[in-house]
Amino acid sequence: MLGIDPDGRSDRLDDHYKHLRRGFNWLGSATVIAKLIDFGTIVTVLLFLTKDQVGVASLVVSIGMVVESMNGLGTGEALVQARDVSRLQLDTVFWFVIGLSLVIVCVILLLSPAVQMVYGIAGMTAYLAVIAVKQPIVGAALIPIALMNRALQYERIAVVNVIATFLAALTRLGLAVGGAGAWALVIGFAAHGLYTLIGAQVARPFRPSLQFRMYAISGLTHFGVRAAVNNALHQMFKNVDYLLIGWLYGPSQLAIYRVAFDIAMEPVMAVGMLVNRTSMPVFARVWENKAKLLGALQWSLGRLEILLMPLMAFFVMAADPLMTLLHDREGHSYAGAALPLKLLAIAAMLRVTLEVLYALMLASGRPGAAVRLSGSTLLLLSGGLLTAGFIYPAGTGVVAMSAVWLLIYPPLLFWGAHFLQHNWAIHISQLKNAMIVPLVGVAALTIVWAVGKPLIHNFNPEVQITCAAITAALTYLGMFVYLRKKSQNAETTM
Repeated sequence: MLGIDPDGRSDRLDDHYKHLRRGFNWLGSATVIAKLIDFGTIVTVLLFLTKDQVGVASLVVSIGMVVESMNGLGTGEALVQARDVSRLQLDTVFWFVIGLSLVIVCVILLLSPAVQMVYGIAGMTAYLAVIAVKQPIVGAALIPIALMNRALQYERIAVVNVIATFLAALTRLGLAVGGAGAWALVIGFAAHGLYTLIGAQVARPFRPSLQFRMYAISGLTHFGVRAAVNNALHQMFKNVDYLLIGWLYGPSQLAIYRVAFDIAMEPVMAVGMLVNRTSMPVFARVWENKAKLLGALQWSLGRLEILLMPLMAFFVMAADPLMTLLHDREGHSYAGAALPLKLLAIAAMLRVTLEVLYALMLASGRPGAAVRLSGSTLLLLSGGLLTAGFIYPAGTGVVAMSAVWLLIYPPLLFWGAHFLQHNWAIHISQLKNAMIVPLVGVAALTIVWAVGKPLIHNFNPEVQITCAAITAALTYLGMFVYLRKKSQNAETTM
């Protein structure tokens, strides 16, 4: 008999490809739209802020992201992973999360003077107070978002994400134009949590009852603590470079690095979020079936590489003219971010491949493995960044720290391949077919650009960027036409 729990979660395994496709279509589209909105408004905001203001705001937001990773102590992931959830558990989790967020608020307020002293930035305590206020707001949105994930309601999640991102972008842009300086980015970051809460409650209303039984969620918190440690390590990994560059080189150099990092890595972060939200519920259903898990992994990796490889190649090709055009409020160019952008774009392709493992580890009930992977990644990255920071001066140091990203992934990917082999007897060669089409496409793109670049070398930056964009777009078109014909031929032969 087919079982469906109260949240609408089906036990049937045969439709996992349908869920993957629907999730990628909805969340993927929402992610692309959200990132386009973010990218467009942030580039515009840079014109109204000095490099120091961008650096200060980037540092504050990085601290906020690390703090926010402890939201709910991993109970959101535990709710998604759990087979059945009762009303008592939902109510208890809600009040547990709110109580925890209030504790975090107090900790932030107590530690903010020390953080201000370490970085030597005036007004840091006020910025961190805004980060503190965001925590209960984000916590209140945890239950409705988890329920939508459990029910695979990707359409609703997509709408909530796009609307929240759009409203936060408008908030950020309006404040920047009005002369708010670093506050524009800090308040925009905090406002995203409020807009997400409102949207989540509209899309999946949840009204908590006044009941709390800690014993009812002991299993969820046991899983959640390990997931929370993984999340915290993962966020530290994603933000330790900002924290160290801000400390070693100051806000201005951090602004240069932040621009390069955002352009290269933000699409990867978006896709990583897409993978976690889309693949985790599906992996949770199929991880015990090797054949279906292999198919899901091939499908996911193939789509990720197809979506990102030509885009990263475009950033490498267009880095110099793109950074030449970008400047801050005082007219200073971001040309120093061109080489870091190229290095980070290449590293991004390695990073996105590794992101798939996090969702698989959590979905298969292995948060400990995810913690070890996050810890290893953080250790390698932190060690490399600190070494580069103490050896190289400011200008060269930003380039060296960007290069560190390229050096840490080969050993991590080797470990990930061993993990798949050990737990599911899936050899890396079984996944190679997912990479062939994007690799061939990017190879053709690289050859065309190498031949054509000398012809446009003396043209203005706008023309060079346009030519790079057209080349990348034609690569996307060629790949999608090929895949469509391949799919049609497969259906014809069936």
